[in-house]
Amino acid sequence: MDINNILAYLQTIFSFNESQPLLFTQFYFWAFFAVVFAGFSLIYNKRLLRSTFLFFVSLFFYFKTSGLFVLMLIFSIVFNFILGKFIFKAKTKTKKKIGVAISVLVNLGVMCYFKYAYFFTDVYNNLFLTDNIVINYLAQWSNNMVGTHFTVDLILLPVGISFFTFQIISYIIDLYRERVRPVTNVLDFGFYVTFFPQLVAGPIVRANEFVPQIYQKFSLSKKQFGIALFWILNGMIKKMVLSDYLAVNFIDRVFTNPMMYTGFENLMALFGYSLQVYADFSGYTDIAIGVALLMGFTLPKNFDSPYKATNPGNFWKRWHISLSTWLKDYLYIPLGGNRKGTFASYFVILLILMIIVFLANTLWVTVSVITLICILALAIIFSPSMRRGIVTNINLMNTMLLGGLWHGASWNFMIWGGLNGIGILSFKFWRNRSVYQQTAITLALFLLLYVLDYYFSLPIYQIGWIWAGILFIGTLINMFYRLLFKNRPLKYVNRAWGIFLTFIFITFTRLFFRSGSNLNPAEANETAWNTAKNMVNQIGSTWDFSLIPSILYEYRNIFILFTLGMIIHWLPERWKRWYRLNFAMMPQAVQLLTVVASIFLIYQFITADLQAFIYFQF
Repeated sequence: MDINNILAYLQTIFSFNESQPLLFTQFYFWAFFAVVFAGFSLIYNKRLLRSTFLFFVSLFFYFKTSGLFVLMLIFSIVFNFILGKFIFKAKTKTKKKIGVAISVLVNLGVMCYFKYAYFFTDVYNNLFLTDNIVINYLAQWSNNMVGTHFTVDLILLPVGISFFTFQIISYIIDLYRERVRPVTNVLDFGFYVTFFPQLVAGPIVRANEFVPQIYQKFSLSKKQFGIALFWILNGMIKKMVLSDYLAVNFIDRVFTNPMMYTGFENLMALFGYSLQVYADFSGYTDIAIGVALLMGFTLPKNFDSPYKATNPGNFWKRWHISLSTWLKDYLYIPLGGNRKGTFASYFVILLILMIIVFLANTLWVTVSVITLICILALAIIFSPSMRRGIVTNINLMNTMLLGGLWHGASWNFMIWGGLNGIGILSFKFWRNRSVYQQTAITLALFLLLYVLDYYFSLPIYQIGWIWAGILFIGTLINMFYRLLFKNRPLKYVNRAWGIFLTFIFITFTRLFFRSGSNLNPAEANETAWNTAKNMVNQIGSTWDFSLIPSILYEYRNIFILFTLGMIIHWLPERWKRWYRLNFAMMPQAVQLLTVVASIFLIYQFITADLQAFIYFQF
C-alpha cells in the first residue's frame, strides 16, 4: 500500500460523511469503540488524562455524526463553563439570576434557531399572511467572509442538540440553586457535556449524578462487566431485530402511503409503531448504558417498561424518564407546579390558544376557545376551592405542550403533547368519580359520538364511538361486579384493564408523533397533518373483515415478532432482573458464546439500509 492510499484511507476515517455517521448499529462504531477502549485501558487511573481523552474522542464522535456543528458544541461548552464559574462566584442573587438568564437565553436561542426556524416562520406567515422564507444566516456569513459555498436557504439540525442543551441548562440552574459545585476545569466540563454514549440521544444526565463519577477511581467488577455486556446485546436486539425489521418490512410502508392499505393494516402499523419507537429508543439507551458502564460510568435509567403503565400519568413516569423528570424540575415546578400559577403559566397557555384561534380561522374554534378562557377565568377568580386544581392543570398542560414541541418543530408534535396532557387530566378527573358516574359518563360519550357519526358520518366519530363503547362495557361490568362482590376487588383484572386502555390511548397519540417524524422541517406541518388525517380516515372507514385472514398470513412474520416483543415487554420485572443477573454471573466462555449467537440472530434480521435511531432528530 503506497503513501497515497494510506493518506486516502486516513482522510476517510477522519473526515465527515453525512451518509456514514457513527451509529451503534454499525461495525465502524464498534471499531471506534475498540480503539477508544484500548486507549482508555492505558490511562484509566489518571483522572484528568482520562477526562481529557474521553472529551476529545467524544468531540470526534460528534464530528463524525454532525460535521462542523462540533464547533457550535465547543462554543457551548466554553461559554457555559465560564458562565457557570461566574454564577457560582457571584455575591448577589441578582448577579446569579442575570447569569442564569443569559445562559438560558443563549442556549435556547441557539436551539430554537436551528430547530424551530421553519416552525416559527410558518406560524408567522399564517398569522400575518406573509410569505417569508427561512435564511441560514450562519451559512450566508460564512460564504461572504471565507468564500464557502453553503446553501443559505436550508437550516440543518445538529444531531442531539435538544439533549445536550437541556443537559447544560440543568447544570447552570443547579449551580444557581446550589445543588452542585462548578466543575473544576473546562476539560472535565466538556467531558460531562459530550460523553459520547449518551451525547446524541440521551439519557439527559444531571450534573449531580454524573460529575461526582468523574472524580472517582475506575472500577469494573465481573458482575458489572456482565451487566454491561447484557445491556449492549439487549439494546442491539431491540434495535435491529425488533425496531428495524418492523419498520422496514411493514410500518414505514403504511405510513408512507396509508391510502394504499386497509383500515386494519393502518391500525396494525400504528400498534407496531408503538413497539418500534420503544425498541428503538430504549435500545439506544441500553447500548449507551452498557458502553458507559464498561468505562466505569453509570448512566440513569431512562425506561421502566412503559407499556405496563396503568394510566397516562404513570406512562410518563416510565417513558423517557430523564426528559420527564427534567421537565418536572425545570419547567413544571418553576411554572408553579401544583401550588400556584405564575405569569408564565397564563402567558404560555393564552399564547398557544390565541395562535390556534388565528390558524384555525373558524367561528366554532374561536367561540370554543373564548368560552373556555372565560369559564376558567371566572372559576379562578370566584372559586378558591377550584383555583388550585385549575392552575395545576394549566401548568401540567403547558408542560406537556412544550414537551411535545421539544420533540419536533411541527404542530403534530404539539397535538401529540396536548393529547398526552388531556389524557393525564382526564384520568385525574376519572379517578375521582364513582363507578356509577364513570358508567354514566362513558354511556353519554358513546351516545354523543354515535349520534355525531350517524348524522355527519366522519371516520373520527366512528373511531370515537367504538372506543367509547369499549370504555362503557368495561365500566358497566365493573359496576355490576362491585354491586355483587363489594369486598372482592379484581386487583389483577383492573390492572390489566388499565394497561390495555393506556396502551391503546398512547398508541393513538403516536399517530401524530410518527407522522411528524423524519420530515424536512420546511414541509413537516402539511405533510404530517395529511398523513395523520389519511390514517384516521382509513382506520375509521368501513372494514372488509374477509381480508383480515389473508393480511395476517401475508405479514405473519411481522405479527409473530410483534407478539413476542410485547410478551417479553410485559414479563414481570423480577423475571427480567433474574435472567439479567444470571447472565452477568455466567462464565465468560458462556457469555462469549451468547454474544456469538446474538450476533448471528441479529445478522438474520439485518436490513439492507441501516436505520438511524429515531431520537437522533430531536
